[in-house]
Amino acid sequence: MKKRLSPIFIISYLLLSAVGIFASWYIYEKTEYHKLGTVLLAVTSVGFILMTTETVRFYVYRLRYIAKMSKDVSATQRETLYNFPAPAFIIDEDNVIVWLNSRFDKEVFKEKDAFGVRLNDLMDINFNKLFTKKGTLVTYKGKYYRALAVNSDTNKSGLTMIYFKNETDLVNLDYEYRQSRPSVMIISVDDYEDLLENARESEKAHILVEIEKLVENFIDSTTGVTKKISNNKFFVVLEERHLSKIIEERFSILEMARKINIGERQTVTLSIGVGHGAKTLNESEIYARQALDMCLGRGGDQAAVKTQNGFEFYGGVSKGIEKRTKVKARIIANAINESVKTSDTVFVMGHRLADLDSVGSAVGVVSLMRQIGKKSFVVVEPEENLSGVLIDHVNKNENETFFIPPELAISMKTDNSTLIIVDTHNPDILDSCELYEMFDKVIVIDHHRKMVKHIDNSIIFYHEPYASSASEMVTELVQYFGDNIKLSPSIAECLLAGIMLDTKNFVMRTGVRTFEAAAFLRKLGADTVTVKTMFSTSFDLYKKKTNLITNAVMHKGCAITITDDDDRDTIRIAAPQAADEILYINGVIASFVVYSDGGKTSISARSTGDMNVQIVMESLGGGGHQTMAGAQLDAGLDEATQKLKWAIDKYFQEQR
Repeated sequence: MKKRLSPIFIISYLLLSAVGIFASWYIYEKTEYHKLGTVLLAVTSVGFILMTTETVRFYVYRLRYIAKMSKDVSATQRETLYNFPAPAFIIDEDNVIVWLNSRFDKEVFKEKDAFGVRLNDLMDINFNKLFTKKGTLVTYKGKYYRALAVNSDTNKSGLTMIYFKNETDLVNLDYEYRQSRPSVMIISVDDYEDLLENARESEKAHILVEIEKLVENFIDSTTGVTKKISNNKFFVVLEERHLSKIIEERFSILEMARKINIGERQTVTLSIGVGHGAKTLNESEIYARQALDMCLGRGGDQAAVKTQNGFEFYGGVSKGIEKRTKVKARIIANAINESVKTSDTVFVMGHRLADLDSVGSAVGVVSLMRQIGKKSFVVVEPEENLSGVLIDHVNKNENETFFIPPELAISMKTDNSTLIIVDTHNPDILDSCELYEMFDKVIVIDHHRKMVKHIDNSIIFYHEPYASSASEMVTELVQYFGDNIKLSPSIAECLLAGIMLDTKNFVMRTGVRTFEAAAFLRKLGADTVTVKTMFSTSFDLYKKKTNLITNAVMHKGCAITITDDDDRDTIRIAAPQAADEILYINGVIASFVVYSDGGKTSISARSTGDMNVQIVMESLGGGGHQTMAGAQLDAGLDEATQKLKWAIDKYFQEQR
């Protein structure tokens, strides 16, 4: 149906007609142009008669339309609807309001007659949900209404009745309920004992006061409550309205904590676990503890928010602080010794495309198992690995068979077998996922920062993100398996090669315990010259590495180099080596090598420590360490490079 005529239009039309008639009369009577005045008068009169006729026809049409609509709505229905206790109205097939009751006119629309107004122009309404059982929620003039539609019984007239149910109070109550939902937050001071070990008593007291004031001031701006449950841990309960703001500000307390100095080089860092969106406080606390464990497993100095959908991480820009105590290594060594006592065979497996650290640590574990009387083997793909020189070194110097392919391990597996996984805790990148899925008894030894998707069915999960390498961790375990345990020089050289690979020849991620482990291996007879030869490269490999370095381009302090070299055997080795070399260029804080790898695109990432490449790679589905990480994408080189630049931009934006 047509809309009603605008009052402005009618008034303008009447004024123009009056002006036209007056002008015609004035010209005819007061001037010598009598004929012109006569013509203007005739034209104006005709126009006036035509417009008047059209106006009358419009309102006659409107009355006829209302009369026709009245036939479809009986007198009883009209009376019932008009006095209906909820706002209601009827629209035609063009969504134009053709009838409304008193409640809608007084409570919803209010300021003027809504008759003839198109519903779309009146408010934003979802017509797809309008005819559902629950209807749709409509916002109009600061109030919330539940709108439901009912079609005409005959559905011939095209009329639809819509009625509103005022749910403003319910919506506001629901909002307040959600905003007041409590969540649990656990704040922990990283490596508390080691931080204060060399501090004076007066300094300890001052540092403790600073930490307590920091937490209290942080929570005082909210309606939350906090309780100190130990010297290094605080328990906080706060409402959603304040937690959402803290998350939005990306946990600014992390940056505040770093301003508390201990000595000349050490600063305080915090790990924060948050249980968000839980149904109960008990569940929220469980979430918070899981989130805190995840933070500590990733090196600390960050916050993790655990919800029913997974984890979200904030921070993580500082280097992890090495733990000086070896108590945990001794406890784990005893636990592993007890766990394998009833095992007939022990299989040791690392990650896919095993490097020197993966194979070297696995060789160390196998040698250790054999010295306590257990049949043991390293499970590794004979062709798909990056440790051919180390495997050849062991085969040449050891009389026993150390390495078997996954297919043979699967056939040898028994109910009393044990699987030890080294240098990874991600089940998706194991050398053989099929072998892993056959075991109920799994032990994990890894140093990579903890990922959301990790092996969660292990009987022992020895995880030290502060360690330089898995080989360092295995070397420490060897020292607590008894005085009769003694590794051969060739096995010690394998472990030393793994340490040297992950520390870049004792430059990156190197702590006191790293040198102690290297000294222990040297004492066992490891020859550093022999180890160095494992890192020698061919002339062709060196040329490829040089080309990668030469072709690097800068992006926000990060060097990115791309290659379409399809020689998988050499590019897999050249890429990480080139990424390491690029870091020695002034002004480079991180390096990324993008290369094709069997139909996919791999990225090898390295950092000097000023940038956390683990976070960058995690946003692309990968992972690793703060200074060494990687990812593999189902994309071409160009698309992968664009995604990498997006991830780098996102990292710097979040850090700001």
